[in-house]
Amino acid sequence: MIRLKHLSRALLPAGLNSYRLRLLMAAMAVFYAGLLLVTGCSRESNGKVTPKISAPVTVAEAIEKNVPETLTAIGSAEPNNTVSIRARIGGALTKVAIVEGQEVRQGELLFTIDSRSYQAALDSALFTLARDKAQAANAESEVRRYTELFKEAYVTRQQYDLALTNAEALKYTVRSDEAAVENARLNLQYCNVLAPISGRTGNLLVHEGDQIKADDIAMVVINQITPIKVNFSVPEKFLPGIRKYAAAGTLKVEVTFPNDTAKPIKGTLNFIQNTVDASTRTIFLKAAFPNTDKRLWPGQFVNVILTLTIRPHVVVIPSQAVQTGQQGPFVYVIKPDLTAESRTIVPGEGVDGEIIIEKGLRVGEKVVTDGQLRLTPGAKVQIQTTVKPEGSQG
Repeated sequence: MIRLKHLSRALLPAGLNSYRLRLLMAAMAVFYAGLLLVTGCSRESNGKVTPKISAPVTVAEAIEKNVPETLTAIGSAEPNNTVSIRARIGGALTKVAIVEGQEVRQGELLFTIDSRSYQAALDSALFTLARDKAQAANAESEVRRYTELFKEAYVTRQQYDLALTNAEALKYTVRSDEAAVENARLNLQYCNVLAPISGRTGNLLVHEGDQIKADDIAMVVINQITPIKVNFSVPEKFLPGIRKYAAAGTLKVEVTFPNDTAKPIKGTLNFIQNTVDASTRTIFLKAAFPNTDKRLWPGQFVNVILTLTIRPHVVVIPSQAVQTGQQGPFVYVIKPDLTAESRTIVPGEGVDGEIIIEKGLRVGEKVVTDGQLRLTPGAKVQIQTTVKPEGSQG
């Protein structure tokens, strides 16, 4: 530091008398004393410990509850049955009894094919049957007559055998005629195309007046959607657990739609594929749903939740309480003196906005759910809201 005497000499102009010099030096001494005083106060102020301010936080209690052990996947709905309607016989389409997208019941009329030629064929077959039955009856009478004559030696063995053979041949001719009549009757019935299952029709691929060929194109496709199936796959590592719990009872399946807050649709697991997909290492599953309200539609993508079992008495907290640090997952626990404690935990599965804590927390302890960014271990907190998760026991 430059000495005050030297500084005054350097700053004063030449010729200034000693009296004025002493006054100026006194003023400068007062200035520097004030400067040192201000500096000392600043250091003193900086050296003091500023009182800690409580950080506002939102907390929730760790609770005990029964939690379902679930698997989640993306699935797609498919019809319970799909039938492509084809004509069994050919002819002109004289009637279309349905419209596209119509709900039909099993046995309901869908199409009518011109039946006149098939009615004529049935009539012809019936006439042939009647004629051959008459001939067969006459041949039977001939056999009875020839039998008596052969015993009395009025006819030869050859004549008797011929009558017997003729009667037997006519018997089989009648059977053939009966089969022809049945076939003609079926063809006539096939002129009315009926719904083999209940379901919803798709696009109509034929129209009234079209010439239909037997077993040709599909005239319409019917999808059975009540009930309906949902297909999904899960990694093969879960297969042992699925088989274990499926053997003990029916497994429940719920589906929801993306970005939909409506209640889940409930169903049951009814199929486990007999092989693991070698390319994806997944197992293919199917679940059945009554679908009486028709919320599920074939081809629709859904979120699937398969419940394996219920884990009793586990500790859960809101999932937003869990933070990630250098030592792994942790939470801020509020101690009785309203200070925050950073505690490492072992989290489990998450379910409906909550997460299972396998290790690190006890029931009743309070954890911070909002305001973690303001906290450090040992920091004072001010609890704004205490949230108790749903489903708490006791």
